[in-house]
Amino acid sequence: MLWPERMKFGIFLGPFHRVGENPTLAMDRDLELVQWLDHLGYDEAWIGEHHSAGWEIISSPELFIAVAADRTRHIKLGTGVISLPYHHPFMVANRMVQLDHMTRGRVMLGVGPGALPGDAYMMGINPAMQRQRMDEALGIVLQLFTATEPLTYKSDWFELQEAMLQLRPYQRPYMPLAVASVQSPAGVALAGKFGAAVLTITTPRDPGSGGADLAGLWKIAEDSAAMHGQEVRRADWRLVIPVHLAETRQEAIADARVGAGRYQHEYFENTMGRAAVVDGPPEKIIDAMIDRGAWIIGTPDDCVAGIKRLAEQSGGFGGFLVQTVDWAPREKMLHSYELLARYVMPQFQGSTLSTAASNAWARERRDFLSAGRVQAIDRARADYARQHGA
Repeated sequence: MLWPERMKFGIFLGPFHRVGENPTLAMDRDLELVQWLDHLGYDEAWIGEHHSAGWEIISSPELFIAVAADRTRHIKLGTGVISLPYHHPFMVANRMVQLDHMTRGRVMLGVGPGALPGDAYMMGINPAMQRQRMDEALGIVLQLFTATEPLTYKSDWFELQEAMLQLRPYQRPYMPLAVASVQSPAGVALAGKFGAAVLTITTPRDPGSGGADLAGLWKIAEDSAAMHGQEVRRADWRLVIPVHLAETRQEAIADARVGAGRYQHEYFENTMGRAAVVDGPPEKIIDAMIDRGAWIIGTPDDCVAGIKRLAEQSGGFGGFLVQTVDWAPREKMLHSYELLARYVMPQFQGSTLSTAASNAWARERRDFLSAGRVQAIDRARADYARQHGA
């Protein structure tokens, strides 16, 4: 299986907004984007949690989801992700169950250890303990979702005394569960332990890039699942990658060149301390990232090819998520998502198979069918002439 009969499509909304612009308007645009995706038929949107560095400005994915759910009809909304070491597990479980009911089952729970070092530092959390705490907290959250008896538990960072939820999840036994994974094997191992889906932020495999071995990561998930008596499904595995599409490759690159350079240079390099992508001006970054396969910038056909390439590298997955970046004019970005919905999604969802088959049937019979049409028109003319003496 390289992809299921119907692949899921969505976004992974950090979000990324350049420092210096109006944050209130930026969040309005994020909500507008989710509404646009709902209109276009996207399956899901995952919303991030961050507390520092000034770019990813949503601190509560649950609050964002509550508003977005009221403005949309179909799209599923996930926390992408709740950083479990930052929260008491009882509160996480309660908030997600409430959202599950308020959305009539349109929420998904995505969890992670916390991505930004500044977040953990400001809360006094030892970074070395974050993944261990995520594991511990997730086990408690899932117990609270399904427990029929009060739960008492004492940890070195939280405590429960005869705790039980007032509400059970709207979805049974609970909402879909996913674990974030980038380069570390910890995420996929934890997903296997709990039988959860995996959200993988893809990175290139060029020499020196430190990119993730997708096939190897999935093997870790499968091994972990087998060790814990669980099962992981490739159909539930989502891969995340930045995408921008236009009618031509040249137009797409021109749309995003300046914004993409700023995004990589100002955020990942200057703010987060990552190594420089190119030895030169930021405007050259986009070309290097396209060549590495780290970003998909081009036409819908380029995107189709990119998804197929990821499928071959990974051995198969079931969901494709665009990592949203404010790197092109707004109307260009919205059009990019429309192009993906019109021309890319059908290639992996089978939605054009019947129209293509119907067209092929008509083309194969066009001479025969056209001859019958001509005969019918000639007959109608002859009948009219006889009836009117013409």
